[in-house]
Amino acid sequence: MMDSLDAVVTQVQALSGSADDCVHLAGLLKQSESVLAVHAPRLLYALAALDPAKHSLGYLYLLGMLYIGLKRFGKALEFFQHAITAPATVLNAITIAAYKKFVLVCLIHNGQVPPFPKYTPSVVQRNLKSCAQDYFDLANLYNSRNIMDVKRCVNAHEDVFKNDTNLGLANQVIASLYKRNIQRLTQTYLTLSLQDIADTVQLDGPKEAELHILQMIQDGEIFATINQKDGMVSFQEDPEQYNTRKMANMLDSEIQHIIRLAKKLSSVDEQVLCDQNYLSKIGKDRPRYDPDDFELVPQKMYTNL
Repeated sequence: MMDSLDAVVTQVQALSGSADDCVHLAGLLKQSESVLAVHAPRLLYALAALDPAKHSLGYLYLLGMLYIGLKRFGKALEFFQHAITAPATVLNAITIAAYKKFVLVCLIHNGQVPPFPKYTPSVVQRNLKSCAQDYFDLANLYNSRNIMDVKRCVNAHEDVFKNDTNLGLANQVIASLYKRNIQRLTQTYLTLSLQDIADTVQLDGPKEAELHILQMIQDGEIFATINQKDGMVSFQEDPEQYNTRKMANMLDSEIQHIIRLAKKLSSVDEQVLCDQNYLSKIGKDRPRYDPDDFELVPQKMYTNL
């Protein structure tokens, strides 16, 4: 077991995208599990400040893994997507590993897997599906909302998920589908019995349905009350009125975050527009005489003739 956080960072920093590096990264993460768990917040702060364009795929992959451990799935998706869309001329093993986790975390967090962004390297778009077919199968079945089909898929490909160290995430995919199916019921019914919920969502019985609902209430995923006398669940609207000091502070924090992102995007845009390589490429792609370079003669000049 590694006893130094610096040793973890140093070894990950040296990684590129070869198959051997991917195997080494997986082993490194397993060996360093306790160190990463203890120091994750400090490590995230240090690595998140790095420019993904200037650092290895190993960093991006590691950040995604750490955010998964912290249950910050949205942030994990951000870094896995960086790894998937990084410029590439060949498909490498870390990109494949990042995409497999990307698919599972997308299902857990969003309930669906988005298409590749337009800027994804063509070699990745062409070849990635064949390297992660089991994951595509799971995503397609997830869209059917049939929990038994999803369970069968995970069981059928259990060895694949286990070898990829993704079995835990695959099981979380199953749990997330239960939650989403329950959330859909709240959009249709005002009251429903625990037995009906269990039957509709394909749970083992009313007791298991109650446990799921109580956990979702605790996590703020649904708003409901359970009548213990008759086993009826009453679904409610979000009680948040957005008029508390806490909510105002949260909204202000989000607004400031968006302002900072906008400034950063503007700065990056200016840097790109001044980049010699970019200007050279644009100059080659544009025709010699661009109509936009010339002012059009005002139409009224012709009407006065």
